[in-house]
Amino acid sequence: MSVQLVLERQPRCSTERRRIDRDDDLLDALRSGDPRAAECLVSRYGERAYRLARRITGNGQDAEEVVQDAFWSVVRKIDTFRGDSAFGSWLYRIVANAAYQKLRSPHSRRHDLSLEEVLPWFDEYGRHAAPVADWSPRAVDPAMQTELRTALSAAIDELPASYRAVLVLRDVEGRSNQEIAEALGLGIAVVKTRAHRARLFLRKRLDESMTTTEATTPSACA
Repeated sequence: MSVQLVLERQPRCSTERRRIDRDDDLLDALRSGDPRAAECLVSRYGERAYRLARRITGNGQDAEEVVQDAFWSVVRKIDTFRGDSAFGSWLYRIVANAAYQKLRSPHSRRHDLSLEEVLPWFDEYGRHAAPVADWSPRAVDPAMQTELRTALSAAIDELPASYRAVLVLRDVEGRSNQEIAEALGLGIAVVKTRAHRARLFLRKRLDESMTTTEATTPSACA
């Protein structure tokens, strides 16, 4: 089972499939100073913005502060939005920048690991240098799916912030590479590379978790 498939099986809010090009009503409300605009902004993007901020900062309280600051910036700076990218991409960039700023705060306790040290090893032909466990048949077990989601969430939190942002937008929010590039101010090639490397890391962590679980699970014949 691929990491992307595990991610896609996680619950999503009902507004996640809303097309970005339907935000004209929200833009009109924000630009006209409609008192209901802020509430609509939170209803439409609040959960997704929090999820991105939470993954980048690794802290729920920091994520809440990031979303509040970011949404306030959206309301104040709405007249600077020129439509060069989708509104959602513009908003995600503000949220991501606010989250990165929070990480740079002297009060931040977050220390990301070096991805180079933990990525899987490959041989000269691009194949895994170490055996890769196939635990996909066991993933149909509902109890195992819960364990997979728990392990996956922990692994995502281990990723460097820049990789977490790309992964959440790509595999959780379902954004295109173009949208992510616009949201994070990156080149499309960089987005693809970070998504690929992040998935490799998650696969490695899931392999380790499933191997440990298998080793500690009592045999039915014991």
